[in-house]
Amino acid sequence: MIPPIARRFVAGESVPEVLEHVRACNEDDIAVIVNLLGEHYDDPADARADVDTYLGLLQDVADSGLDACVSVKPSQIGLDVSADLFEAHYREIVARAHELDAFVWCDMEDADTTDATLDAFESIATEYPWSVGQCVQSNLKRTREDLERLVAVPGAIRLVKGAYDEPASVAYKGKADVDEAYRGDLRFLFERRDRGVAVGSHDPAMLALADRLAREHATDYEVQMLMGVREDAQRDLAAQGVDVAQYAPYGDKWLSYFYRRVRERKENLAFAARAIVGR
Repeated sequence: MIPPIARRFVAGESVPEVLEHVRACNEDDIAVIVNLLGEHYDDPADARADVDTYLGLLQDVADSGLDACVSVKPSQIGLDVSADLFEAHYREIVARAHELDAFVWCDMEDADTTDATLDAFESIATEYPWSVGQCVQSNLKRTREDLERLVAVPGAIRLVKGAYDEPASVAYKGKADVDEAYRGDLRFLFERRDRGVAVGSHDPAMLALADRLAREHATDYEVQMLMGVREDAQRDLAAQGVDVAQYAPYGDKWLSYFYRRVRERKENLAFAARAIVGR
């Protein structure tokens, strides 16, 4: 059982629990991106098990009529085994989503996985247009080149700042440099696309920039935030008519994810401390 302190960030351990969370979010006009927790599998059987879970989850979401999609991790569905296995699994999940008029996001992991992930996305999006979306990270120095390559691909792009601790040879290290790169990448996407832009950020300044750029360029976009982080802002944006999606993980591998959320933001740490002492 997930303790209450962790339930702020994790939607439960089972499919019924996560669907109930989706239902509650939908009541506030917030869509949900459901992620089954799990990553870095080097056993093909583990990757296959999570692929099968995603296939069932897509069907469950379709049957429920709820506003939700799924998001997978490359190392969860086979990339640590081989790039070919990852792409085959990724394609299988997207093919099922396409049949169900559903949608699949693929997260981006560390920089060493970027080429294999983007190669698979480009191929699959071309085969199943607008059934799939890919995350890219602005802290990587290569990202503008990647966006130039992907801008005409018929799949959505989620732009995030990036959370992995990458070497300075491949990534911007200072906050100001990452913010500058993110602003530039946002401008590029809004100027070059009229749909399929997802702004993965909790930063009010970046959200304000996205709103202005969307109005200037008549671009449809979506704001994506994590479950448990700035949820009041998520509801406020949805009430203002902004398309908002919450990234909500679930599953029995919740402990490491919870600690990651607590470590990365001071306000999350404060929340956890108050919960532990009952204040």
